[in-house]
Amino acid sequence: MATNPASYLSHAQRVCRLYKRASRHLESWCVMRDKFRYEATLLRARFDEHKDEVDMVKAVKLLKAGEEEFLQRQHPQPYIFPDSPGGTTYERYQAYQHPDWLLDHWHPSERARYPEYFKKREQRLKLVKEAWEKEQREKQDKKYTDDLANIK
Repeated sequence: MATNPASYLSHAQRVCRLYKRASRHLESWCVMRDKFRYEATLLRARFDEHKDEVDMVKAVKLLKAGEEEFLQRQHPQPYIFPDSPGGTTYERYQAYQHPDWLLDHWHPSERARYPEYFKKREQRLKLVKEAWEKEQREKQDKKYTDDLANIK
């Protein structure tokens, strides 16, 4: 069963997402950086006017009005970052990316070319292994205590 994650967002999350969408679309409208910064400051001031609103009924009405205004003023062709979904290079180089386990099979002479990288990688793998073992111990302990509770 699919659920709609938007229905579980808090009011503050919805306001933050509205602000981010509005500023991204504003960036599409204002090509010149100085004009964008000026307009972004005005946009932020509009949001800051009501940031301390305690009346939730009024806050929800303001949010609805802001979302309606955003729908009316959104850019018809917003800028999409190249690596983002819908961007020109999204998942372009997925075929050329290799899994991390392939580095385990490198010859020592190949590893010697990148000593700092492999030193950090070994530390990272050690931390991951320790975290995994700790998680497994906690799961095993919880299962053991649950089994003991069921016996009584």
